[in-house]
Amino acid sequence: MGDDADWPRRGGRLVIDALAAMTRPPSSRPRRPLHQLARAALSRLPRQMRFALFRRMIDCDPAPDPRLQLSIARTSEDLQACFSLLHEAYVSSGFMKPHPSGLRVTPYHALPTTTTLMARYDGAVVGTLTIIREGVFGFPLQSIFDLHAVRARTGRIAEISALAVHPRFRNTGGTILFPLMKFMYEYCTAFFDTRHLVIAVNPNRVELYEALLFFQRLQPQVIDNYGFANGAPAIGATLDLQLAPELFRAAYAGRSQRKDMHRYFTDLELPNIEYPRRPFHTTNDPVMSPALLDEFFNRRTQGFAELDERRRRLLHAIYPEPAWRVVLPAVTGGSDEDPSLRRHRRYSLKCPARWKAASGQGAALDIEVIDVSRHGFLARVEQALPDGSHGEAQVELGSGRSTTVEAVAVRRVCTAAGTFHGFRIDLPGTAWRAGIAELEAADAPVGASGCSTVAVTAAEDWSVHDIVAA
Repeated sequence: MGDDADWPRRGGRLVIDALAAMTRPPSSRPRRPLHQLARAALSRLPRQMRFALFRRMIDCDPAPDPRLQLSIARTSEDLQACFSLLHEAYVSSGFMKPHPSGLRVTPYHALPTTTTLMARYDGAVVGTLTIIREGVFGFPLQSIFDLHAVRARTGRIAEISALAVHPRFRNTGGTILFPLMKFMYEYCTAFFDTRHLVIAVNPNRVELYEALLFFQRLQPQVIDNYGFANGAPAIGATLDLQLAPELFRAAYAGRSQRKDMHRYFTDLELPNIEYPRRPFHTTNDPVMSPALLDEFFNRRTQGFAELDERRRRLLHAIYPEPAWRVVLPAVTGGSDEDPSLRRHRRYSLKCPARWKAASGQGAALDIEVIDVSRHGFLARVEQALPDGSHGEAQVELGSGRSTTVEAVAVRRVCTAAGTFHGFRIDLPGTAWRAGIAELEAADAPVGASGCSTVAVTAAEDWSVHDIVAA
């Protein structure tokens, strides 16, 4: 290796190629003698030496080609291109069997807590990655990996899944992969209210995530058969995004600009990335309309028809309005007959707020509102309140959008992640109703005449799952 003047660059590409292995079909892996010798040599080095070498060989361009643009996939064309690219990568890698639609679409893509990122080059989608924050379906990997230790820590969790890069860019030293992962990092930390990432990757590639990004394994054992990836072996890993900056700083201190992952992820601004614009303190970016749900889960695939009864009911709870109901899979007995289903939409936010008891006793408490609807909200609290407590909450729904509402504490749940209260609002004020109406309008399907009407006295069923998932 020392006689090859181009080894640093080629070695760097080797590392990036390995990190992106799940996006490359086996038949396209490089077969050049240098790569084969390098892989064999790396495998014989002690673990820490391998990790140090991996970090020395990376090459992250601080000024990507302006033809590269990254954003959230929002339109039918965007999603189709992402799902098609993902299908090609997964079929070629043996992670799924070919689907007649030519698309890989999972039930998690139907949820408002899932966001699909995409990379375009010269207008064509060349990379995609899906972020699944914990919602009513849980996570794909929780079917085989125990997440109790991660859930016991403070902060929301998101699974990184559905990574794919176009074949044209799979051997280009991270031209697409690194900007896509930077977008993922910044979106999770600044927009998605996420602290912990979890992944399920091929055992042969987990060391790259450990060495470069400091993921830690969920368990030492390899799962031989991961159903979500067509029975391929997998190993789970997690990363605490709150601790990541210091880990990056210590590992990459003194490195050149193109090899400093700390600067790349935490300090550098890439003009190639288009971030979401939000008038409220929302923490997700739902894109699925009734038309998109119908297209990808009823017409292009049979995703809804294949769901079990529990997941069907959960979808009706998430999308309770009539415009969505007509495209959702039928439930036994009809959704209107089930009192456990929500009667109106909830919105995920992260709002600073103050609570003052109606009795006037005690000081005002700082709380954090994390979920709102027309007639209630869910909040993280430092001090538990007696059930049935009446009071007044001053909530900042968005920048310059502060409102005060009278509320009642209706449920309390204590978890390892903190104490949470559900609050019911019997008579929402004008400012609260206006804010929720704006959120509803942003979610309204094209052509809808208005939002669903709900009785003023409707009670919120703030479920334990919602609270624990927060």
